[in-house]
Amino acid sequence: MAFNRKQRLRDNIEAIRTAFLLDREGRTPTEAERDILRRYCGFGGLKCILNPAKELTDAVHWAKSDLELFAPTAELHRLIRENSRDEMEYKRYVDSLKGSVLTAFYTPKEITDTLAGVLAGQGIMPVQLLEPSAGMGSFVDSMLRYAPQADVMAFEKDLLTGRMLRHLHPDRKVRIEGFEKIERPFNDHFDLALSNIPFGDIAVFDAEYEKRSLMHRAAAKKIHNYFFLKGLDAVRDGGIVAFLTSQGVLDSESNNGTRFLMMRNADLLSVVRMPNNLFTENANTEVGCDLIILQKNSRKEELSEDDQLLTQTVKDNHTHVTTNRYLLAHPELVIHTSAKLDTDPYGKPAMVYLHEGGVTGIAEDLRKRIDADLAARLDMARYKARRRRYQPKPFRLRPRKPR
Repeated sequence: MAFNRKQRLRDNIEAIRTAFLLDREGRTPTEAERDILRRYCGFGGLKCILNPAKELTDAVHWAKSDLELFAPTAELHRLIRENSRDEMEYKRYVDSLKGSVLTAFYTPKEITDTLAGVLAGQGIMPVQLLEPSAGMGSFVDSMLRYAPQADVMAFEKDLLTGRMLRHLHPDRKVRIEGFEKIERPFNDHFDLALSNIPFGDIAVFDAEYEKRSLMHRAAAKKIHNYFFLKGLDAVRDGGIVAFLTSQGVLDSESNNGTRFLMMRNADLLSVVRMPNNLFTENANTEVGCDLIILQKNSRKEELSEDDQLLTQTVKDNHTHVTTNRYLLAHPELVIHTSAKLDTDPYGKPAMVYLHEGGVTGIAEDLRKRIDADLAARLDMARYKARRRRYQPKPFRLRPRKPR
């Protein structure tokens, strides 16, 4: 299904209108209203909402290709302003919209269902479930099909999205704030953390990380690195972290320290490089991302050869593309039907992978890949030892075998 900007904007406006109505009336949504809320998809791919649209004369500043969205954009801002207590609250909503435009690329349901189905099929039935960047709760919804009694804690920083998420999940712990607000008692607490985490060179202030190692402080300067380390902090020994994230986590040379800490504290279950057209239908954007699944191992004593490869990157002399060494050694981990050398959103050389089967084809290939990986690597005994605490042992690097 092609991305229809006007319809997506209309769906978002009606969902926001419904959320404000439910707030005023102090009630839970009807099934019809839940359907309206579920159609909300964020504003990724809808940059036009950041254009001025208060007066009709503002239209002269709009690109001709966006003019059909001027009226609904004006309606969106009018709706938010009318339901804000004051100008300050309205500006807070607008700031949230700006963040949504840059980062809200919602994961297709076929992908969240596939991931949840494979995890459940391997015996991962969480009692304590964490979603650190929940959006509209697609990952939570998919996992609750298999573990309906799970105790969920979901974070969503965007103010509007968080309101709608609360209405869809009134019986769950939905926190409209950043993941960095999670309290220390929730360290080593969750059985499973899964999400499509935010990405970018956005710094996160975490007082606890300021007191930890230089690598922790460096990780907090990039939100995707921070989420991985904080997610591993939050799950207990044997627990699972499964995050969709930008390719920079694995490919950026500057993230060596973060990758080391990830593999220092966890065992690799699966890595899958997703094709660039994963978000085309939902957000009209082509962006590369990776699915990384880790199992926390508080007793880990050394890095394996594969672990060490995952911490390293290498630049191809021919393409000038910097790639993670582990992915370079395992090209079968890239889901695609075609590949070409191109550039990333920042103009740097990059490999662009596409899948002609669309989201359905991507989901099927993903299922086969991660099902095989988890069957081979998941330590179910450690996962089932739900509340046992372990004292970390001294850590050392295993010498690499000569090649």
